Amino acid sequence: MRTLGVEEELLVVDPDGVPVPLGPQALAAAARWGEAETVGEHDRAARGQADDDGGGDGDPAGHLVPELKAQQIELGTRVCSDLAGVTEELRHWRGRADAAARAVGARVAALASSPVRVEPVTTPGERYADMTETFGLTALEQLICGCHVHVSVADDEEGVVVLNRIRVWLPVLTALTSNSPFWLGRDSGYASFRSQSWNRWPSSGPTELFADAADYARVVADLVATRTIVDTGMVYFDARLSEQWPTVEVRIADVALHVEDAVTHAGLVRGLVETAAREWRDGIPAPDVRTEVVRASGWRAARWGMSGDLVSPATGRPAPAAEVVAALLDHVRPALADAGDDERVSAGVATILDRGTGADEQRRVHRETGALTGVVRAAIEITTG
Repeated sequence: MRTLGVEEELLVVDPDGVPVPLGPQALAAAARWGEAETVGEHDRAARGQADDDGGGDGDPAGHLVPELKAQQIELGTRVCSDLAGVTEELRHWRGRADAAARAVGARVAALASSPVRVEPVTTPGERYADMTETFGLTALEQLICGCHVHVSVADDEEGVVVLNRIRVWLPVLTALTSNSPFWLGRDSGYASFRSQSWNRWPSSGPTELFADAADYARVVADLVATRTIVDTGMVYFDARLSEQWPTVEVRIADVALHVEDAVTHAGLVRGLVETAAREWRDGIPAPDVRTEVVRASGWRAARWGMSGDLVSPATGRPAPAAEVVAALLDHVRPALADAGDDERVSAGVATILDRGTGADEQRRVHRETGALTGVVRAAIEITTG
């Protein structure tokens, strides 16, 4: 059974629903309870835990840690062997993050972007200062929250063949997890505007097929050698090999409003990883799809989420979103069944199709309340509900 772990980034907001730069203070409170790392981001980088690569599947204790912006907290689960464990861990760490925020007069909200206009504040630390200096407005505006799923692999060779085979399915996960329709005070027109903001980084997005693990390592080394990115922690591929742990890390998703949606996503990711590894062992080649097509598929998924057509990995042509999601479930169903996840993941997908994505829910609350702060307040209750 492949183990898995989940990292989530949460907004820190005041009781009225406005993001506030109290993440570091909240983490200091959690550290007094022994539940958060207190080291600065530069120190984490020096220990090999560079930005967006701490914790996850290889952190047996779970964590609360800082993120790029002071209006954020990142949580990471312990290593889990089943989805019940993922559920318990996410509820625990969301609760602890909220308790830490409450200790400084704030709350947390699982929103992938801020619905209300706010001036993002960079978390203190040498590495984050370097990123802000290097990337300017891209780093200054980067107040977004994602969900990263780590799934164990035998080694980097298996990890690379998995990356080659799951890339065409990742846009479908973007659509299912879309939870960022509003951007700093206005409706973006996208279901996942976080994806658009994220892809401004020079090392983000889908990748070409890799020949093997050595080829992957060369690409990473060549990226760093350009001196365009700060370090290997800024290899922001949609899916990548973890530097710290023997895992594939899928980074395509918005943070989920509902814990159960995050669990559904984690189950689908584990199913994709296991299915890809089986195809490799069975001699089935990776889909030879151009990166330009994968990128366009991701854009379409971010634009309309589940309310429009998605690009079918089977045909490369648009098809109804529900139909493409059904094809994804069929693709991973044997792996889901062997892990005991089929019933739960299928039910979770059905719930999203029936209720709507996080983006759909946010827009529904906005229509009902007429206030973007009302969207945030509703998200606070759902986040830890």
